[in-house]
Amino acid sequence: MQFWIAFGACCCWWLAASTQALESVFGAYNLELEFPSPQERERALREGLYDPGSVIPIDVDVYYKHGDATPSIFVTIPRFAKGVPYSLAYVTNEMRPNGTLLQAYPSYEWHKSHGADCNGLTSVYRTQIDECGRMWILDSGEIDFIQHCPPQLYAIDLESGKVVHQYKMPKRLYKEGVSRFVTPTVELDPHNCDVGFVYMADSIGDGIVVYDVAAQQSWRIENKFTYPHPDFGTFTIAGESFQLWDGTVSTTLTPHGLGGRRMMYFHSLSSDWQMAIPLDVINNGSNWRLNDVSAALDQFQVLGKRGSQCVGTAMSESGFLICGLVQPASLLAWNIRSSYSHQNLVMLVEDEQRLQFSSGLKIVRNHEGKEELWVLSNRLQKAFGAGLDFKEINFRIQKCGVQELLGGRPCY
Repeated sequence: MQFWIAFGACCCWWLAASTQALESVFGAYNLELEFPSPQERERALREGLYDPGSVIPIDVDVYYKHGDATPSIFVTIPRFAKGVPYSLAYVTNEMRPNGTLLQAYPSYEWHKSHGADCNGLTSVYRTQIDECGRMWILDSGEIDFIQHCPPQLYAIDLESGKVVHQYKMPKRLYKEGVSRFVTPTVELDPHNCDVGFVYMADSIGDGIVVYDVAAQQSWRIENKFTYPHPDFGTFTIAGESFQLWDGTVSTTLTPHGLGGRRMMYFHSLSSDWQMAIPLDVINNGSNWRLNDVSAALDQFQVLGKRGSQCVGTAMSESGFLICGLVQPASLLAWNIRSSYSHQNLVMLVEDEQRLQFSSGLKIVRNHEGKEELWVLSNRLQKAFGAGLDFKEINFRIQKCGVQELLGGRPCY
């Protein structure tokens, strides 16, 4: 049964689905990190390279290997500050007192220079695993806005562990000391494993960098639609407020096979606007050569407004865009074939306890070929405010079958 429901100060109306709960996969009071040796752990603590209070996960990614029912689960741990030993990890099967043990990926060596070696990883906010088993890793290259290395993109074959592609961003495309690249989106040919374009969201530099993989060319898009909105710089979660001033944080694409003109859908973190632009416009580098903020401005579409901020997003094969809504803490869905209006925004799950700042959303195919939504939440309002209480579960990974979620059926 569906009904209209209003939510407090947001002054918005959403269509609410039947009450359901996501399936819990992972929960931790704080992250338990593995080190090559006890001595290395002690060295990292002693030198300030490991501060357990600074280790905050942002994204989750999932890989089902050749029909295996148990997937590999990866998390990103950006280096907001100095005390993060490594920025990309996978979840092991070993339990520790505070949660499941994490192991550095691809290895501890990739991370240990903390930006001194630009052939490794400096700080990773999000990744994307494509349908051909490659993990695309977007490295911001900065720690606490000190640009140690150029932003760069790695593609690693998850079967072999080998780097199959690397791209270092030209200096003209990022703002040193300002830019923070947080989300990669890969455009994959549906008939083979060729990657056409990769779109990289610069949340603090307020832009999008487009990388044409085959042509080895890239360009930057930045205008008033990629910026934050002054009315949405305050984030309130579970009664606690903090400030963020972030532009474009998420991009998703019209799935292949739906027909019509394909679009990129994007939004700024500190905004309630849902934006779109045709892919053929954004993929045409000649539209953006002059870095003109008025370039192709008439092609940008404000589809509608949510009344609250969204963090992570994911697109289903059937064309449902799902986002992690900030207030109330929930998952919101929209069918891209419909108008972006309150009549067409469906709240799939609301959970003020388990969905606090859902920064990582991924839709993947499981071992049966069915789509699953995976969600990472991290209570960022506490990390950026009074501090995390490590006697409570702060970090969660949850999942649900997409068809079950959209249909209001139990996730398990």
